[in-house]
Amino acid sequence: MNYDTPLSARPVRPRSEQRPQVMTLRQLREHGATAAEVADRIRPGGSWQQLLPGVYLLHPGAPTGEERVHAALLYAARAPGPEEPGQEAMITGPAALALHGFSSAAPLRTLDRVDVLVPRGRRLRSAGLVQLVRTQALPEPVEIGGVPVAPAPRALADVVARLTDASAVRCLLTEAVRGGHCEPAPVVRELSRCRLLSRPHVVDAVDTLLAEGRALTEGRLYEMVRTHALPDPLWNVDLRLPGGPHLGGVDAYWPDHNVALEIDGGAPHPDDQGVSDSARRREYLERLGITVVHTTPARLRESTAQQAAVIRTALTAAGDRDPAAYVVVLPR
Repeated sequence: MNYDTPLSARPVRPRSEQRPQVMTLRQLREHGATAAEVADRIRPGGSWQQLLPGVYLLHPGAPTGEERVHAALLYAARAPGPEEPGQEAMITGPAALALHGFSSAAPLRTLDRVDVLVPRGRRLRSAGLVQLVRTQALPEPVEIGGVPVAPAPRALADVVARLTDASAVRCLLTEAVRGGHCEPAPVVRELSRCRLLSRPHVVDAVDTLLAEGRALTEGRLYEMVRTHALPDPLWNVDLRLPGGPHLGGVDAYWPDHNVALEIDGGAPHPDDQGVSDSARRREYLERLGITVVHTTPARLRESTAQQAAVIRTALTAAGDRDPAAYVVVLPR
């Protein structure tokens, strides 16, 4: 038998030249291949090779990074014993960061393992280049180049779980924010969910992450005020009633209009305890006649013009409102 001879009237070939040339035994059988024919193709010197149990590469030589990822997903979709319809699985860990475009991530072709996130109840073991990562609840995957990939915060958590070097963790989390891959809040939530915030080197990296995220968000806010010609506010101030209680800090305050702006969605510090009373404080400011505009880091990044319009509307409406209570404004 010649290794280039088609197996049947339906020859096994990729759907396109770009598609990874990887198939499961079930897919090969659907193309007319018998077990004996597959065994003959993968023997030493053959034109195919077995990458993982039940998963085959349809050409000789080393697999590409994309083919390794595709093979890992095909393996994770298998059920033990007779093959059944695939279950949910997605790429996570270093391979996911590479797919998300992290500059610090190693290229796919150089990875000696591919992490695959699967439900905790999957009856399947890690094998070969595939390392299974089990979770109680799968996140909604992000599709990158047709590949289901864990969201950046979850992929980061799965990488951080294996890192012991504080500088490596810090650099990785900093790139996540600087590179626009995600905001600090979901990263901290995922680290907490994965029970990583009890590790001192992770907590130190989170401090840097929060500072980096805060600086970037404030920079976007300053740029929005300048670009859209909004009146200059007082930045980062505390509000107090004269001789009375502290009302809390706001990110920007227009005293002539009694309008305050707060950036929501900030990540809580790992040491914070209890439920924030920010909602009650904002309600109190509204009762005092101060309009509180809420925004988020994501809105400032993705819809700056819309956020500027919201602030401008609040400033314009100031003349139609009852005078606000007098408050003392102090630097924060």
